[in-house]
Amino acid sequence: MATFYFEREVRTPTGECYTILEDGKPVGRLDLHFVPGLVHGTMIVSESQTQESIQELMSMVDEDLTDAVGIEREDLVVHVHQGRDLGVFTHNDATLHEGHDETTPTAGA
Repeated sequence: MATFYFEREVRTPTGECYTILEDGKPVGRLDLHFVPGLVHGTMIVSESQTQESIQELMSMVDEDLTDAVGIEREDLVVHVHQGRDLGVFTHNDATLHEGHDETTPTAGA
């Protein structure tokens, strides 16, 4: 069984962004937005993730991340997308940096 954990990148008063790691390697991204009564999110995972591992991640989001924030919510809505990482674009550097690999971190990440 894989060991997943979330590494927070950004926290604001109304949301959080995480890198999803599996056994220490990035396998996705999670953005959560908090509105009264609702947590809305987008999860993007690598092509290698199975339906079972995605369900495990969703359980972790529900139990570990949203409950830990302490927001009273009636619903959790997460859109899940699966694919490959094309890279990172920044305003200050208009080139697309290739996605993460096992040996070289992405510039600006």
